[in-house]
Amino acid sequence: MAVTLGPSGWWQRWRRHLSARDGSRMLLFLLLLGSGQGPWPVWAGQTFEYLKREHSLSKPYQGVGTGSSSLWNLMGNAMVMTQYIRLTPDMQSKQGALWNRVPCFLRDWELQVHFRIHGQGKKNLHGDGLAIWYTKDRMQPGPVFGNMDKFVGLGVFVDTYPNEEKQQERVFPYISAMVNNGSLSYDHERDGRPTELGGCTAIVRNLHYDTFLVIRYVKRHLTIMMDIDGKHEWRDCIEVPGVRLPRGYYFGTSSITGDLSDNHDVISLKLFELTVERTPEEEKLHRDVFLPSVDNMKLPEMTVPLPPLSGLALFLIVFFSLVFSVFAIVIGIILYNKWQEQSRKRFY
Repeated sequence: MAVTLGPSGWWQRWRRHLSARDGSRMLLFLLLLGSGQGPWPVWAGQTFEYLKREHSLSKPYQGVGTGSSSLWNLMGNAMVMTQYIRLTPDMQSKQGALWNRVPCFLRDWELQVHFRIHGQGKKNLHGDGLAIWYTKDRMQPGPVFGNMDKFVGLGVFVDTYPNEEKQQERVFPYISAMVNNGSLSYDHERDGRPTELGGCTAIVRNLHYDTFLVIRYVKRHLTIMMDIDGKHEWRDCIEVPGVRLPRGYYFGTSSITGDLSDNHDVISLKLFELTVERTPEEEKLHRDVFLPSVDNMKLPEMTVPLPPLSGLALFLIVFFSLVFSVFAIVIGIILYNKWQEQSRKRFY
């Protein structure tokens, strides 16, 4: 169901909730918002949002680079251009990523991604797509759209190429989401189907207007919507309750090409803090978590390998094992002799 957003609908919804104290903050927010493109934020009742600069990215891309002082770090083949950040060019075997250096400690948030995927490849001759991340680890290249496998956190994938040969019920490009505690692998051969939370078709390649994706996390409720029709309307894609994401993870986006390729461009990333009212019962229920999980979805337990034994520990284990064995043998001999002696007495 599409949700039309705009100044008129927003004002009718929010004029009752604004106080004089919020006036200056709202004016600043509107000025910041007005400087960019795209649909209005996804407003909700009793919610006030404002842009978080340390987690947001927009032109002219100041603070983006490879240095330790940058708020955003580039990796691989990613390049800063005038109008966008290109994660991968339309060339084979490339991968690139963009990662925020500041961990996010917001409890409820909304991330809007303005992106573009385009290239020379015709139908089913392009790939592979891009991903948006909220994960414990950052700057870890790998096979999952340019990021590591068995990640810890949330991944949202814009997959442009169907790897599964007998793909019938899905039309690509396809958006899907996955929550991982570090125990799951992304199944490329099946386009991530065994571990996905949900998904939808999203025809996003070679469009002549802006395309957007929004990831919203409120009260452990994950919602993903898209604006890809040039109508400045959000359309529902994925909605999953009971998603538990720890605070202090990093936002990032990555892409990869193989035998097939595309230009994968990120134009802006805008994070909004959502201030949501909670009842005392909800406060108890929504305490911080330390490992990602989804209610009613069993994730394999993490198996932590035991540390290797030191030489001293190994010697002590062998020594006491031998002592115990000798002690057990001696006790056995004593008990056996007593049993024989008692047997002889009964015989006589």
